[in-house]
Amino acid sequence: MYLGIDLGTSGVKAMLIDGDQNVIGSATGKEVATARPHAGWSEQDPADWIRATEEAIAGLRAAHPAALAAVRGIGLSGHMHGATLLDAEDKVLRPCIMWNDTRSHREAASLDADPRFRKITGNIVFPGFTAPKLSWVKNNEPDVFAKVRWVLLPKDFLRVWLTGEHLSEMSDSAGTSWLDTGARKWSADLLAATDLEDRQMPGLVEGTDAAGILRSELAARWGLGEGVVVAGGAGDNAASACGMGTVREGAAFVSLGTSGVLFAANASYLPNPESAVHAFCHALPATWHQMGVILSATDALNWHSRVTGASAADLTKELGETLQAPSGITFLPYLSGERTPHNDAAIRGAFLGLGHESSRVVLTQAVLEGVSFAIRDSLEALKSAGTRLSRVTAIGGGSRSRYWLKSIATALGLPVDLPADGDFGAAFGAARLGLIAATGADPVAVCTAPKTAETIDPEAALGAAYEDAYQRYRRLYPAIRAAY
Repeated sequence: MYLGIDLGTSGVKAMLIDGDQNVIGSATGKEVATARPHAGWSEQDPADWIRATEEAIAGLRAAHPAALAAVRGIGLSGHMHGATLLDAEDKVLRPCIMWNDTRSHREAASLDADPRFRKITGNIVFPGFTAPKLSWVKNNEPDVFAKVRWVLLPKDFLRVWLTGEHLSEMSDSAGTSWLDTGARKWSADLLAATDLEDRQMPGLVEGTDAAGILRSELAARWGLGEGVVVAGGAGDNAASACGMGTVREGAAFVSLGTSGVLFAANASYLPNPESAVHAFCHALPATWHQMGVILSATDALNWHSRVTGASAADLTKELGETLQAPSGITFLPYLSGERTPHNDAAIRGAFLGLGHESSRVVLTQAVLEGVSFAIRDSLEALKSAGTRLSRVTAIGGGSRSRYWLKSIATALGLPVDLPADGDFGAAFGAARLGLIAATGADPVAVCTAPKTAETIDPEAALGAAYEDAYQRYRRLYPAIRAAY
């Protein structure tokens, strides 16, 4: 048996799989609270992560005691970029500054102005990344900064608790702005630019490597045997990719969650920071990935739902399943700024082209199209970085809308595959990494793609209309930006 532990923004999910990768069961801990003491701040208490993990394991033990007792390997996944700061005794110095915390926007701009960062990391220094957060701590909490012995990412804080080891892996570390992404090692120059040293960073392994042994105390409390291997693991998106089997060159998925992600696996390192594409290491050795990220996907539809007073399900039901040509109304889904391709935290959303005849139905249509076009922006950014895709797999809550999937397929000009029923998310991917680390199995043979239940092809008859609407969409961002 193998255990995947996924530290999400709102809680912890634990999943058990057997040696044939059948899901035996899963459990979650109670919600982890996020504190927002000031505008733009987002913090969590790492002690809550431990509490939620204990609760998830307790749930698995109650439901599947024999299966849990047979666990040989554990994989870790977690939300990326968080700054978890420990002193020399491994005590937490302050609440973790989370991935969606934007207080360090000035520090991020300052670091990004240093050409070494984009050259070495292959990425823009975003405010959500870890390095600018440490600069903020140095500037605003110097007493805390002086005590920092370890800078850990959230899942790697759990690793210290689980194993006593201070280790991380490549996919998560690539989101810090300190990793030499091509060489897969810490950059002494970039650390020095934030007044840190290599000794304050965790050691680096691949996500498929063994990265510690579960402490005897925890093994006994959970009813496990001795010698349980803990894998390097992965950041949440790379772990989801392992769960989806998106590990070979050209494989890709689009995730329609709160935010939207277009994720492509690469056999080589293909940075293009000017496009705001993330070029990160993958969780598998000698593999990288690119991500285009939009900040409001289902969040845009949920906003429309709140404004109109109709549920998201009712709004999409009104559209039916037959894809319509764009109406002439354009929606820019920049409700909380945008990342790919604009890297613009200040921009905000807009409806353009409204008339007296504009109904709720056409506004809903425009919202879905706006998100589809934002994902097309990410596809174009990936193309500019040398990636060519022939199809994508759709996951996430928004993929339940057939109309939306048809819109995305037509906007991208690519077939969209729907996986067969199953849970292929980050916890499953983490469990796969635990299996690989414990058994030495071939990572590519383990991280296979799920069966395709259905493929939605682009609507050829609407291709030209969608292309015209997309080009109008592209022209509107600079016009709106100028107004801001």
